Amino acid sequence: MTEAIVLFAHGARDPEWAGPVRRLAARLEARAPAVRARPAFLEFMTPDLDQAVDALVADGIDRILVVPVFLAQGGHLKRDVPQLVAAAAQRHPACRVMLATAVGEDEGVLAAMADFALATLAAGDG
Repeated sequence: MTEAIVLFAHGARDPEWAGPVRRLAARLEARAPAVRARPAFLEFMTPDLDQAVDALVADGIDRILVVPVFLAQGGHLKRDVPQLVAAAAQRHPACRVMLATAVGEDEGVLAAMADFALATLAAGDG
């Protein structure tokens, strides 16, 4: 089985905005070399979700987890993204395409964010 993670973020007009998403993809691949990690964006940036999934499937990936790099399960994640993931799964029936919840809904992620805020306050940075 060949696996991949698509880090799905909102996107922005400023190209530098994608830097953290790209660094996260690189970290994932460094930690799990057998897993491909690719960014994808809802708007303003490429690749979009369809392009990312299609490219991974073309490269032989047969299991994809779409991880929304969003703080919460808002409107896009409740309506738009499930439809996009379902359409990708329908286009590629031999590939299992799954959707995770928003990363910001995870208690470990929230704890890391709280740690960051407290450490930044203690250091006097910001």
